[in-house]
Amino acid sequence: MDSALALTTDMKLVLGLVGFTMVMFLFERIRADVVALVVLVLLGLSGLVAPEEIFNGFSSNAVMSIIATMILGAGLDRTGALNRLAGWLLRRAHGIEHRLMLLTGAVAGVNSSFMQNPAVMALYLPVASRLSSRTGLSLPRLLLPIAAAIVMGGGLTMVGNSPLILLNDLLLAANSNLPSGAATLEPLSMFAPLPIGLALLGASLAYFHFFGKKLERDGGKGATPARTQSYFANAYGIEGDVYELTVTADSPLVGMSLGEAEALHGAPLLLALKSSNESRLAPPADTRIWVGSVLGAMGDKQQVADFAQNQFLRMTTRLRNFGDLFNPSRAGISEAVIPPTSNFIGKTGRDLELRKQLGISLLAINRDKAVMRENVRDVPLRAGDMLVLHSIWTDLARAAAGKNLVVVTDYPKGEQRPHKLKIALGIFAVAMLLALSSRLPVSIALMTGVAGMLVAGVIHIDEAYSAINWKTVFLMACLIPLGWAMDSSGAAAWVAGHSIEQLPEGTPIWLLELALGLLTTLFSLVISHVGATIVMVPLAVNLALAAGGDPTAFALIVALSASNNFMTASNPVISMISGPAGYSGKELWRIGGPLSLIYTVVAVGMVNLMFWVDLF
Repeated sequence: MDSALALTTDMKLVLGLVGFTMVMFLFERIRADVVALVVLVLLGLSGLVAPEEIFNGFSSNAVMSIIATMILGAGLDRTGALNRLAGWLLRRAHGIEHRLMLLTGAVAGVNSSFMQNPAVMALYLPVASRLSSRTGLSLPRLLLPIAAAIVMGGGLTMVGNSPLILLNDLLLAANSNLPSGAATLEPLSMFAPLPIGLALLGASLAYFHFFGKKLERDGGKGATPARTQSYFANAYGIEGDVYELTVTADSPLVGMSLGEAEALHGAPLLLALKSSNESRLAPPADTRIWVGSVLGAMGDKQQVADFAQNQFLRMTTRLRNFGDLFNPSRAGISEAVIPPTSNFIGKTGRDLELRKQLGISLLAINRDKAVMRENVRDVPLRAGDMLVLHSIWTDLARAAAGKNLVVVTDYPKGEQRPHKLKIALGIFAVAMLLALSSRLPVSIALMTGVAGMLVAGVIHIDEAYSAINWKTVFLMACLIPLGWAMDSSGAAAWVAGHSIEQLPEGTPIWLLELALGLLTTLFSLVISHVGATIVMVPLAVNLALAAGGDPTAFALIVALSASNNFMTASNPVISMISGPAGYSGKELWRIGGPLSLIYTVVAVGMVNLMFWVDLF
């Protein structure tokens, strides 16, 4: 490579645009996607990218893969797939903290290998809240290890995060500007980074296993109270698991109404009933109980066991009949306020027939800081009363639409389809198998999965549109041409050549790679992981050619390092947990800084092992 490459006007324009992008992203006066659109327009107006190619970023394999992974993730979310993990993780952990942390991190990391990291984090926030409330572990103790595992696990496949999805497109684009005699760069296969991802995920789990106590602190903020079971336990005394109670022929409950059974001494909360092969949540109080009926009871295990013994009921902890009904993605506990304009004022729960008319169970009333749990169905409601309810989320949404209740708990607004779980997993498995085929681009394989989920009714087309984060799509599609311009103008080659000139002769390859990884990490703090990848991959390829290294190895280090940010909210995963866990900036730097250094060392080491690069 000619290290004395002359700096042309086009190079100056491209480097000026890169500088402009960094400054605008750093000061955040204008939204990042708007900045990216401005950069795209300037590239077109200046002629740095041909007019017929300027919008090709929107149709690139990388952008289509991003869209597909977003929709696939939303489809799996609709089935409640990951919410079922909370119970499984608790059972497998056997109450041992280190085992729980290890299992949760490992499973979250594997999930992130085929879904966008922010989507996985969004699914694991309620899982972490449930684990926190059930084990007593603080949310700060749980969330950062889970977030780190999700970021690390994104390196397991080429669709685990945006930088890796972008990488193959950038490698192919670099081929058109390689010097004569240079070997053509080949795209990486679906599971090419698997060994690196496994090492990164293992490093993350080990780091928090040995140094996780750093996250323990007094007085830290937890999650939004209304989202956690611990809140309802502390504020209302509503706690415990759900059990199934089967009515025997000897039970005195036979022939009773559900309301009469609830009034018995020591009765737990009766939230569901199966009778005549029909299972329903919040059954009406006048529903009769017969031999063979199954009750869904919530309460302390000993309380439920005593009630079962006294009433001759068979108790089981496994939800064979109500598993779907009590899936946290489909139903749960919420709070709602009675507004001054409500038609419920002056009426009791019995008058309103909340279960029959609205499908919601009234568990408690909070009035003037006094909690009422006994005979709540006979208490006339007042304006300002806080009601504690249990319901299917879709029933709650319908009740809230009537303006008689103002729901203050965040809950899933969309329709949940747990009965589609097996279909969704089957379609997803087929998509992954197609992605393994070298004959099909990953984008087509993933879109096959999307089409399958739409046809099977796992997700509806309007829901698929809503699942797409258009800000991410525009950011990526608009910045991709900037990477092309970096390469085609020779700006990347010029920067690489002058960088090599400044280094002492005989500088080892591994030192260059470490510096490249750290520089990419710094860029990602300023211009996001997508921007850092697009700017740095052309530079990495040219740097490798100038130094005699492997261009693909250098580019892969950049793509991995672009996600190496555990310290600031410019990483969308970290921004999602900062609020619920109450992490301060100082804490994130203290804990995430060393982890980022470990990430760089492991990534560079594993890439060189994978490519058998001559390091010296």
